[in-house]
Amino acid sequence: MNSDNDPNYSPLRDVAQNPEATARYLADVQRVLLDIGKNLETLAQEIRVHCRDTHVEGDRWFDAWLRAQPVEKAFKDVLKNVEAVTKGLEKGAYKRRAHDEAVANTARKRKEKELEKQRKKNPQPLQAAPNPPQQGAQSQNHGYGGPTSIYDMGNRESA
Repeated sequence: MNSDNDPNYSPLRDVAQNPEATARYLADVQRVLLDIGKNLETLAQEIRVHCRDTHVEGDRWFDAWLRAQPVEKAFKDVLKNVEAVTKGLEKGAYKRRAHDEAVANTARKRKEKELEKQRKKNPQPLQAAPNPPQQGAQSQNHGYGGPTSIYDMGNRESA
């Protein structure tokens, strides 16, 4: 595709169509976000030190700490959101690849399903098992494979 020919051309359209390109792009974005996260962590620490050290005349020993808490919480929330975004990028790349694999396997699964339907509609005739030659009298086996009920014991005694 070329941007000169298509007014609706988007470079991310090509990236979105290829799972490997999507994974590479999201990994690059994630790397940038992780760098930004490191800088934000450093900034949060510096802000914490500055805000807790800012005392006004007449403050009790904990007043500066109390004033710093909302600022520290705001930066902590920002850092948590950056971490959530980076995890979401990983998950998105995984889901994108899984989608392509599912699409590739759909045709095969449909064929298998159709074959299974055909087998159910037209079952193959089962061949009868060959009968063993029977002798006139059944032999009694007094071993463990014997009777299964106390009524079938015949002349055997129970334990």
